[in-house]
Amino acid sequence: MATSVSAVKGDLTSNPPTTTTRLDPHPSPWCVPFESFAKDEYLNGRIALRSLCSIFRLSDKAAIKHNNQIQKNREWPRHNLAIWRSLFIEISSAGLIQDFRKDWQRRVRVHFDQPGRKHRRREARIAKAAAVAPRPVDKLRPVVRCPTVKYNRRVRAGRGFTLAELKEAGIPKKLASTVGISVDHRRTNYSKESLVDNVARLKDYKARLILFPRKSGQFKKLDSSAEEVKAAKAGEGIAKSVGASFPIVNAALEAAVTEVSRDSLPKGEEAAYRRLRDARAEARHRGKREKRARVAAEEEQAAKK
Repeated sequence: MATSVSAVKGDLTSNPPTTTTRLDPHPSPWCVPFESFAKDEYLNGRIALRSLCSIFRLSDKAAIKHNNQIQKNREWPRHNLAIWRSLFIEISSAGLIQDFRKDWQRRVRVHFDQPGRKHRRREARIAKAAAVAPRPVDKLRPVVRCPTVKYNRRVRAGRGFTLAELKEAGIPKKLASTVGISVDHRRTNYSKESLVDNVARLKDYKARLILFPRKSGQFKKLDSSAEEVKAAKAGEGIAKSVGASFPIVNAALEAAVTEVSRDSLPKGEEAAYRRLRDARAEARHRGKREKRARVAAEEEQAAKK
């Protein structure tokens, strides 16, 4: 059905506009696209648009803006669906929507190869021991105490010996890594007990170490004797594991906890807590006491005058 704009224009102009066919199948007087008017009908169309705006109490700019947004408004349901889809993805990724209805029977992992893996691991250990023989398969590790108050009653194997421990044991740090001693330059000795224990461990290892010459028959200063090298090649009394030969054992509770009597304390350490508190108080109140002594001396001099 063809509808003209002049049907709703009124008597605003003496030259009525030419009848224009609207392309919208559902005609509506306030949704007339402004671009449908020809260039020569621009003025009449503008007047007609103002008349429509006056009826619905809108401005012509608002009406033009509304007409330009018609195509965008028609795409709103699709845009709304995209918003809900993105919202669902965000909620599900946050863990609020549980998705547990899966085809779980296709995703079950079984471990029927455990006996085979056990056999392969054993064969790999045997092959490694044969490849590095007569050397042991592992390195010498230090004895360290576990961190935190919960576990510091226990000792375990650490990463490597400190440079101070190697120096105390008389082993160069560059030589240590070549003779099966692990080195950790980051670790620090915070107690004398750990330093003494690890130095004794290094010296015991050094005494039992058989060092082969770099070239056959050319024995140098640090190398072992020819008899020891020959016995090591024959496999007589050679340790295959350092951890088994130098085990790390935690002391029993009876041996770890001992009672210290007053008679066993060295001289000069009696009433140690009281002496520490007195030294702390002396350091805190040093300024007040010096001022008090200075004021007393000044008053005494003033009284003599």
